[in-house]
Amino acid sequence: MDLFDYVREKNMETEAPLASRLRPVTLEEVVGQQHIIGKDKLLYRAIKADKLSSIIFYGPPGTGKTTLAKVIANTTSAEFTQINATVAGKKDMEEVVKRAKETLGMYQKKTILFVDEIHRFNKGQQDYLLPFVEDGTIILIGATTENPYFEVNGALLSRSSIFELKPLEKEDIKVLLKRAVYDMEKGMGSYQAVIEEEALDFLADIAGGDARSALNAVELGVLTTQRSEDGKIHLTLDVASECIQKRVVRYDKTGDNHYDTISAFIKSMRGSDPDAAVYYLAKMLYAGEDIKFIARRIMICASEDVGNADPMALTVAVSAAQAVERVGMPEAQIILSQAVLYVATAPKSNSACNAIFAAMDSVKSKKTTVPVHLQDSHYPGAANMGHGTGYCYAHDYPKHYVAQQYLPDEIKNARFYEASENGHEKEIQAWMKYLRE
Repeated sequence: MDLFDYVREKNMETEAPLASRLRPVTLEEVVGQQHIIGKDKLLYRAIKADKLSSIIFYGPPGTGKTTLAKVIANTTSAEFTQINATVAGKKDMEEVVKRAKETLGMYQKKTILFVDEIHRFNKGQQDYLLPFVEDGTIILIGATTENPYFEVNGALLSRSSIFELKPLEKEDIKVLLKRAVYDMEKGMGSYQAVIEEEALDFLADIAGGDARSALNAVELGVLTTQRSEDGKIHLTLDVASECIQKRVVRYDKTGDNHYDTISAFIKSMRGSDPDAAVYYLAKMLYAGEDIKFIARRIMICASEDVGNADPMALTVAVSAAQAVERVGMPEAQIILSQAVLYVATAPKSNSACNAIFAAMDSVKSKKTTVPVHLQDSHYPGAANMGHGTGYCYAHDYPKHYVAQQYLPDEIKNARFYEASENGHEKEIQAWMKYLRE
């Protein structure tokens, strides 16, 4: 490294974005994600022992995927190299593989390749890596915000451990924000800033588990806020709101808060009281609640509390959610009102909710096998094993129905869905009774 390289590297350390400077170096510095890096967890043990196999990190932005990769880079004895799938081409991968082979041959050191945004690689690019992952030339660490089971080559997945990162808890975000404001070495402690508790709570809440967005807001606040008479930079609630470009939700002073109002809103729709439901909608809108958040709650209620008693409720709720994103305020309040009133006045049923929970309990408690006559008979050799034998094609029978067993033998008499007597489900109930008899 020459003098110019040294100066450039030191400048990057001091001028890099706050979120980058605060990135942990060791596992002990990582905040959150204890479900995968707790001291008794597989990933923690593998990193500590430097015995990693290929890994896919999957989760929303700002949850620590790149952070964990950097921690591995700082702790492993293997060669560590990184590429970003949004800009890397085949030549980049060929160069990585070439160096990995040389490193393995000359120094008996494995190479860990971190591919950020791995879902951006097309099938051909992913296929190229496969043989080198298989023969151990490369240990792959991929990071993706998309579901890897849909976006990553199945052969790569089968050779990798999948670790899902969750949005950070509010308390985790607060720990990081305090570190950002007061840490003298990596944070902005030298600026003599102070973050008020209200601002801390607001940023941790509004970040929605994304540490990066909260840290970016703090950095912007410290760099753009003038010092007060006491010589300190005060990060107030208003400063925080402006920096993260989210309006502060301000409810009245009668003791009601965000969570109580949301609870009352949902319970009013569930309880078929349109007047109360639209009142709490108005209260939330007046307070500055996020219209997308409100729309999500309406969609959940339409499915959980209305369900098939009126299948149109979910359609109305989803259409409203799309419409408010396209239209925005103030007109969005009319769209939300329409959806709220529809869901509140619709016949109610929670049978869809009950059905999936009951089915999930059964899946967790009993091991079952798909009946032979329902098994796929189309792939080579399946028919020779008897798969699909005896299956009756429903459309070949009167009313497009034929009585045959669909549930596994182990639970063949189970009932998960019980239609209510409300709305459209009354017709469903009569139809199912006819079929079962």
